[in-house]
Amino acid sequence: MAAPPLACTVRSCGRPLTREPRRLACPEGHSFDVARSGYISLLQPQDRRSRAAGDSKAAVEARARLLSVGVGRAVVDAVVRETIERAATLVPAPEAPVVVDLGCGSGEALTLLAAQRTVTAIGIDLSVAAVDHAARRAPVLTWLVANADRRLPLLDGSVHVMLSLHGRRNPSECARVLAPRGALVVAVPAADDLLELRTLVQGQAIERERVDAVVATHTPFFSAGPRFTVRERHRLEGDALRDVLRGTYRGERASAAGRVEALDALEVTLASDVLVLRRP
Repeated sequence: MAAPPLACTVRSCGRPLTREPRRLACPEGHSFDVARSGYISLLQPQDRRSRAAGDSKAAVEARARLLSVGVGRAVVDAVVRETIERAATLVPAPEAPVVVDLGCGSGEALTLLAAQRTVTAIGIDLSVAAVDHAARRAPVLTWLVANADRRLPLLDGSVHVMLSLHGRRNPSECARVLAPRGALVVAVPAADDLLELRTLVQGQAIERERVDAVVATHTPFFSAGPRFTVRERHRLEGDALRDVLRGTYRGERASAAGRVEALDALEVTLASDVLVLRRP
């Protein structure tokens, strides 16, 4: 497997990073230590506004518990299938395409992908709790704490496929690091995602279509490819309902948690729109 094409995040540097036993280093002498669990933080002081940036440990663990029992798995499976298909058109097996997961969370999608296809896999998230969780689960993959809203810690034209599963993206940066004909596979919440829970918590459920906005913001850099919708329904009880709330609506708020606490069970829809954006 090829070395991941990482770039130094020190301002005005951007030189290639190479792996040493317990750190990453660039030719300019900048270095980044490897954490005990195996992830590397490439954050610079200007990259975050608080010491607890990104998702909390409680939110990360809640989503991981749900995925472990299959809740939310349909969109993960769909994005992984689409990513493998796109990678195969660019890099035939057994060569290893470079695949980057933006907003990787606790790493389920990238871990599943790496189990099905030989890849040079890189997961990026702003949350230390999320990346630490992912690194403990799949230590052979590369997990980075970095701010994907700013300059991505990747070399120009070095990535074959990027995936973004309900995460944020910087379109110009995605275009910069993707190789020609590379693909960005994006999943966003569909209009009816968690409709029942949002009605309960917010008193009403506003249905919002997001795909056209994603296409519009990426149009200067990408052409739009296939799109489809993935849905699953579950009857969730007690702890599972509270996990959905923790992972989505900041369930630590007493008013929201109280409404869910009073429920025995609720039928919940999870829905995502998936689209493929192609780099010229």
